Amino acid sequence: MPGPADLPACPFPALRDHVLAHSVQQGDFTLKSGRRSPWFIDAKQTTCSPEGMVLVADALLEVLPDDVTALGGLTVGADAAAYATAGIATERGRPLRAFTVRKEDKGHGMGGRVAGVLGPGDKVAVTEDAVTRGVSMLEAVEVIRAVGAEAVLLVPVVDRGGTVEALAAEAGVPLRALVTAPDLGFPYERDVT
Repeated sequence: MPGPADLPACPFPALRDHVLAHSVQQGDFTLKSGRRSPWFIDAKQTTCSPEGMVLVADALLEVLPDDVTALGGLTVGADAAAYATAGIATERGRPLRAFTVRKEDKGHGMGGRVAGVLGPGDKVAVTEDAVTRGVSMLEAVEVIRAVGAEAVLLVPVVDRGGTVEALAAEAGVPLRALVTAPDLGFPYERDVT
């Protein structure tokens, strides 16, 4: 596995180092896409750990535009980052709403796909622990727009695939990954033949 001295500069080196130490595994893996890969990332090993939560929150709070009022995304990939960051942000004087987009409509209670606090007019940063293609982030954008909120930024903790930027551009939402596959010493999936 690459060591920090062998890697390109990264805007969040402590977060990158945590991801490398706790979330990256090397071996022979079959990805969700069906492709084989010599490395795999389980970013929840970072986003759900005490130290990782703070590192993720610090990085997210550094890149979120000042007008963002809510943070969330598709469950389960967005949950830890969104809820931990909203809690830490409030302690630092920047209240943020946090929410989850369910994978399907809830058939009882108030129904719907959004759980948590999100309403019309919210300016939203959509997060995810790790993305390869970015489809789930764009699905969350559609749901957010349907409730009358505005997605203003896609901010995955790790961009593994390198294709989400094109999808984000098509949807008219800027992308700002905190850590990328090249930051970790690996090529984007799109660049592997």
